[in-house]
Amino acid sequence: MTDEYQTISSKIGEGYYTDKRSKFLAFAHHVTSVDQIKEIVAQYHKKYYDARHVCYAYMLGANRDEFRTYDDSEPSSTAGKPILGQINSNNLTDIIIVVVRYYGGVNLGTSGLIVAYKTAASEALKNSDILTKHVEEEIKYTFTYPMMNDVMRIVKEMEPKIVSQNFDTTCSITLSIRKSKSDLLKKKLQQLSFE
Repeated sequence: MTDEYQTISSKIGEGYYTDKRSKFLAFAHHVTSVDQIKEIVAQYHKKYYDARHVCYAYMLGANRDEFRTYDDSEPSSTAGKPILGQINSNNLTDIIIVVVRYYGGVNLGTSGLIVAYKTAASEALKNSDILTKHVEEEIKYTFTYPMMNDVMRIVKEMEPKIVSQNFDTTCSITLSIRKSKSDLLKKKLQQLSFE
């Protein structure tokens, strides 16, 4: 199990493709939830209310196991699937690509549509910043005040992110660390409890 995944930055990647007077405007967004996706899709429907189709595909989660395609009344699998194909061929997640189509009066046929949606999505990705991120695990540890220096030595050594900390009679700290290092961090903290 790898704890790395690829996504795009929060900058919106834009792409454009035209064929037989049909215009395809593509937009790639970084997303982390279905609610966020619904909001983005609604914004495009509102902004491009005069467009014939607003199609999209998204992929969520570090394991890339939550996804959906939407053809918006284009022939089945001619819009959403080619968009998802671009997400898959770049091995991306936490992303939605929306492609808005203005119909140019000439039918493109299924192969023409597939090429158009695929190319527009690909152009949007070319104009996106691709990032590698890590799956992280949160670890909460409770300890007594005299153990503070030992705990902070481990934090300095392993460099997890400090999510929250509370230093009182009983202290607690919540740390976030790359999944592949979480067992080692837990082990080191547990060993302190027995010293």
